Amino acid sequence: MMGKRILAGSAALVVGALALAGCSAGGSDENSDGNVEMTLWQNSTTGPGQQFWKDAIAAFEDENPGVTIKMQSVQNEDMDGKLQTALNAGDAPDIFLQRGGGKMTAMVNAGQLMDLTDAISDDIKGEIPEGSFAAETYQDKVWAMPLSVLPGGFFYSQDAFDNAGITEAPATIDDLKGAVESLKETGIEPIALGAKAAWPAAHWYYFFAIRECSPEVIEETGDTKDFSDECWLRAGEDLQDFAAIDPFNDGFLTTEPQQGAGSSAGLIANRQAAMELMGAWDPGVIASLTPDEKPLPDLAWFPFPEISGGDGEPGSMMGGVDGYSCSVDAPKECADFLNFVASADQQTAYYKAFNSPPVNTVAQEAVTEPYLQQILEAYNNAPFVSQWLDTVLGQNVGNALNVAVVDMLAGNSDPEKLVAAVNAAGKQG
Repeated sequence: MMGKRILAGSAALVVGALALAGCSAGGSDENSDGNVEMTLWQNSTTGPGQQFWKDAIAAFEDENPGVTIKMQSVQNEDMDGKLQTALNAGDAPDIFLQRGGGKMTAMVNAGQLMDLTDAISDDIKGEIPEGSFAAETYQDKVWAMPLSVLPGGFFYSQDAFDNAGITEAPATIDDLKGAVESLKETGIEPIALGAKAAWPAAHWYYFFAIRECSPEVIEETGDTKDFSDECWLRAGEDLQDFAAIDPFNDGFLTTEPQQGAGSSAGLIANRQAAMELMGAWDPGVIASLTPDEKPLPDLAWFPFPEISGGDGEPGSMMGGVDGYSCSVDAPKECADFLNFVASADQQTAYYKAFNSPPVNTVAQEAVTEPYLQQILEAYNNAPFVSQWLDTVLGQNVGNALNVAVVDMLAGNSDPEKLVAAVNAAGKQG
């Protein structure tokens, strides 16, 4: 991953982080007897993911007598708002998911994060690539521990593709349109989309944008919040054109992305839809929603297809690195815990629990699933990787973009209005 361009925010910022975290009461506590209590916010509410954190905490506490970590789980979609409220109130958790981008920039500038630069052990630095630490770096300091590589792409049922006579993964948007029509003929929903949460729908716009816009434009827009380049409009037109073939599940505007059998991930898990555009945490979510709560045996993956005439570099990816931060007032044991969960043994357990690619190169040797190996290969070979655009742009502008995409898909807007809405949000800051 060294030598790759990784974007997640302003021109001075290279960061990345996603998915899998939640919430609890905040604040650390060092008792008068010298014992230390810390809080962890994470978003795995059920299954192996939640068990991973319980086991990791128990193992760390065994190795560190006098340290207690209290964990509470909250649904992923609630994370940003609750975390921001806790940070602003001075009652932040000690350990929490760091999404990166403009969101991390704001936390750093507000003095809310612990500088981890000198707290990362030499062993961990030797096992995690520099590119992954670069994804958690701002102003030459490291603000989060990378844990998992989470680029996006299509997760799909090979059986569904076989039944539809699709012999090769779509390489172009025209190929993808053809696959949609072939899948419709078999009676299955071609593409699952949980647009109720907005961000899964916006992912479609993000990916069209990384095909239409050059890396330089994406970097500049992340800094200026100015969407005047024509490529942003073309990305909206691409999405509008694709949505016109009705590729998504019935009721996608009111479908949850990750909660229950009726969610978009649940539709894949229960073989009611053939594929979903999502980040690399998706296999673990799908596995938790299958009837036997085990990984889907025929799950496969392909990158977002290329388009003709775009300014993006072929092979570029959207996604980033899942990381965890310590709050500025956390005890030093917070950094010790992050070193612990980034170790090869814990990273192997993380991969097995979440079915997502670990960032630790020693733990990557344990990855056996072909689709995860494909993701790692595509990520390592990508000439440019951008963090999710709502993260790059920060909470206010990013949320405005997500909502604007849903409005367009609902038929209440068009590409011109989408760009205008985001430009207006960018001018407000």
